[in-house]
Amino acid sequence: MTQEDDPNMANDPKNHDSLRFSTLAVHAGVEPDPVYGAIMTPIYQTSTYVQPDIGQPLKAEYDYSRVENPTREALERSLAILEGGRYGMTFASGMAAIDTLMRLVEPGDHIVCGNDVYGGTYRLFAKILTRYGLKFDYVDTTNLDQLASAVTDKTRLVWLETPSNPLLKMTDIAAAAEIAHRHGAWLGVDNTFATPALQRPLSLGADIVMHSTTKYLGGHSDVVGGALVVNSQEIFDELRFLRKSIGAVPGPMDCFLTLRGIKTLALRLQTHCANATRLAEALAAHPLIEAIYYPGLPDHPNHHLVASQMGGRGGGMLSFIPRGGQAAAATIARATRVFSLAESLGGVESLIEIPAAMTHMSVADSLLAVDPGLVRLSVGIEDGDDLLADLTQALEKAAVGELATVG
Repeated sequence: MTQEDDPNMANDPKNHDSLRFSTLAVHAGVEPDPVYGAIMTPIYQTSTYVQPDIGQPLKAEYDYSRVENPTREALERSLAILEGGRYGMTFASGMAAIDTLMRLVEPGDHIVCGNDVYGGTYRLFAKILTRYGLKFDYVDTTNLDQLASAVTDKTRLVWLETPSNPLLKMTDIAAAAEIAHRHGAWLGVDNTFATPALQRPLSLGADIVMHSTTKYLGGHSDVVGGALVVNSQEIFDELRFLRKSIGAVPGPMDCFLTLRGIKTLALRLQTHCANATRLAEALAAHPLIEAIYYPGLPDHPNHHLVASQMGGRGGGMLSFIPRGGQAAAATIARATRVFSLAESLGGVESLIEIPAAMTHMSVADSLLAVDPGLVRLSVGIEDGDDLLADLTQALEKAAVGELATVG
């Protein structure tokens, strides 16, 4: 199959290999509309396509929008180019992407998963897919010896998040890929937290990259979506067949909004990272904070990987545990005014949440259970002074409660 035959292959007439990321984010995968010259990708809001004759669509695969849609294809080309991959495929949500991917494995196959992952991922693996004969082990993927011990010749997939959710653990992707490939397994990486603006797992040996495009790629908390990017035509062909058969596709407006968000990804990530670093440094020095998790801090146990695989930037997510535990965490989460109490992440606005009671409720009573006193921040692009002032006043209220408890 050639690039001309396959609209989803990362095929761009611009020489994208010579362009830097911020330029790619604006231009990759999209071209002016050939009919009217519109610079923005048209929204092909159609469910079906007229055929000149029976079983003869105007263009191959364009018989029904569950199969192909031009707006969706533009997004898929963009994502593939940004991740340095050959093929991109988008889905109705990040979980739809993971669920479709997991249909590449068969009953009896073994999957090794990181022991710090999004609660929805764990719920899918442990509470749904195990019913169909898939076997999962959860290990600390930052410990390469532990990872190597868990992977066997029956392992089909190693799945990891780096940075992980919600403890911001970092895994050496190249080393994990070598371990997986030694046993004939694929390495899949959820790159949602880092985005291709900071990290490109395929270039480090990963076989599959996944995104919740709802988060930083869309970037404005107004769309839900997911994506997979691969280099293998065999994997892509099977995924495309699965998506066509299952139907977990995003609508054209969702794809348009995500494409629009991607254009400012590089700029947004600069501010996300700068604000998160500033807050992490302030929290690390605050007397109320017992533990902080941010890979951009020098004392983070995996900090060296920030330089080697994330371009020296720690990302826009951080978590911490305040002195006073669950009660103090709740006080802080309820007291912020610029940070909004909400699930999700990666939007322009700053969010605060308590993972144990919100995004990670499904891991309660498991080996992946989250400390109820953990607070997770998605640091937005507001003014850094305002974010720091907001968090400081919330911490002060928690400190008053802590003193009252002691008294």
